[in-house]
Amino acid sequence: MLMNSNEYIEIIETIKGEIRGAQYKAALSANRELIMLYYHIGTVINEHKTWGSKFIENLATDIRISFPNVKGYSVRNLKYMAKFSETYPDEEFVQTVSAQIPWSHNTAILDKVKDTEQRVWYIKKTAENGWSHNVLIHQIESGLYERQALAEKISNFENRLASPQSELAMQTMKDPYIFDFIPFSENMVERDIENALVKDITKLLLELGTGFAFLGNQYHLNVGGDDFYIDLLFYNLNLRCYVVIELKTGEFKPEYAGQLNFYLSAVDGIIKHPEDNPSIGLLLCKSKNDLVAEYALKDMSKPIGVSEYKITSSLPENLSKQLPSIEDIQKRIKK
Repeated sequence: MLMNSNEYIEIIETIKGEIRGAQYKAALSANRELIMLYYHIGTVINEHKTWGSKFIENLATDIRISFPNVKGYSVRNLKYMAKFSETYPDEEFVQTVSAQIPWSHNTAILDKVKDTEQRVWYIKKTAENGWSHNVLIHQIESGLYERQALAEKISNFENRLASPQSELAMQTMKDPYIFDFIPFSENMVERDIENALVKDITKLLLELGTGFAFLGNQYHLNVGGDDFYIDLLFYNLNLRCYVVIELKTGEFKPEYAGQLNFYLSAVDGIIKHPEDNPSIGLLLCKSKNDLVAEYALKDMSKPIGVSEYKITSSLPENLSKQLPSIEDIQKRIKK
């Protein structure tokens, strides 16, 4: 019997998928075991705090003698284990949440995030998005929690989108967006910013968040013989919809929402497939009056969000000090 090439390809792809799945589960299981081991060691260390710091030094030495080829039991790491155990007294939480991310990610969160709720948020986001160690640090230093979880976001998503897309769209939004990889100049116009964003599309996608696929800038639409050009067009795989982004170098104006509403109607009429969710618009301005933006969106027929964006030199001083330099970020992204 002759082998069907298409059927064979499907079988190979299925097997490869199962192998990858098994490898991921094995890696996750190994990581969970390691995290729980470190947690239990940390618990023992904390139970003998009265023995002083010499206890940890002796422990590190004895482990190194007994297991000369095993790394991860330095004095510094043993202290991290003790801090980890003390910070998360609920062992079930460690097993089901903290153990979903690598040890280096857990220690980074311990070092850089002081609030318990924020720590849990960053742990879960790391597991959801598969952030590398460097990306996680960048997200923390850019204040992602404050910009995404705490920010008072201006949109009409709740009234224009069905659940759960409306909730997911709100969770995806940030305010402000931080484009700290763009060299700033005083006389920048929209096209300058747009070109800089597209030039470093990897960093733009990192800032926008998970699920965004870039489709083009100055994306051409022909409506009734007239030409229109969308600043930035994306498709979000999680939201299952097109996302239209318009950039403005000044303060928000109500007419900007009307223009974006028109673009969304055109995208839904020309590009959108029946199985896609309604397209979403995001208007990024240098500044905005929240009340004016709320009134402007109130009677718009399409789902639109309005956020500010910041470029390095225009960041608030307290946030600017927390951020690594452009050179540091470029080095991290390249690693």
